[in-house]
Amino acid sequence: TTSLIYGGCSQARFTPGTPYELNVNSLFTSLVNSASVSNFNNFSVSPSGYAQSNNLVYGLFQCEGDLSNSDCKTCVASSVSQLRTICPQAIGGIIQLEGCFVKYDNTSFFGVEDVSVVSKRCGPSIGYNSDSLNRRDAALAYLTASNGQYFRGGGSGSVQGVAQCVQDLSVSECQDCLTEASGRLRSECETSSWGDMFLGKCYVRYVDRDHHSRAHAAGDEDVDKTLALTIGVITGVILLIVFLSSLGKMCDKKGGK
Repeated sequence: TTSLIYGGCSQARFTPGTPYELNVNSLFTSLVNSASVSNFNNFSVSPSGYAQSNNLVYGLFQCEGDLSNSDCKTCVASSVSQLRTICPQAIGGIIQLEGCFVKYDNTSFFGVEDVSVVSKRCGPSIGYNSDSLNRRDAALAYLTASNGQYFRGGGSGSVQGVAQCVQDLSVSECQDCLTEASGRLRSECETSSWGDMFLGKCYVRYVDRDHHSRAHAAGDEDVDKTLALTIGVITGVILLIVFLSSLGKMCDKKGGK
């Protein structure tokens, strides 16, 4: 759940030791603590005594809907740790791990739709296979069907997937975002055995397990062949060394006589 998919930072930076840094640290702590009891929450933080317009920081986290509370907290804690590394002193930042999404900024983005493409990944093409494509389309249709849920998992036969919206969106906004992501995924990845489409506030992912497992099996077979070849070469070298060593000893004995 903690593998990085994408991350980004604002160009603007804050000065260490300023109230804004205190706000960011407080926000990160709140996000991690809240993730132990919920898979979504948002916060706005500003210590008393400072002008909110200059120091207010907004942030949220969204864990994939099927994560346990402990896994969600682990994922958000890793997100915060990685944000500190890749976005030092950044006014705002965004990160998507395999299991969760975290974003913070100095201007509010809560409830704002965002269907811009942030990251897309497509697996190898399996060629035109009507059965596979029909299962893929059926799976995407299932994941984007209007059901009022922010997280969906399932599919059609060997093609399975997940879809997730950030829960600051309304149900209808979530539906719009997933529909957009699904359409882009279908057109961008076409005949791919798997595909991921991450928009600003949602994502849709699918994998054809039949073709994906076959690809892994083929890769494992290649690894086995390479390993066998390597072992064979090493064994041959060892035998050659032993032979040359024995030959050298025989020559020494003859020379001594």
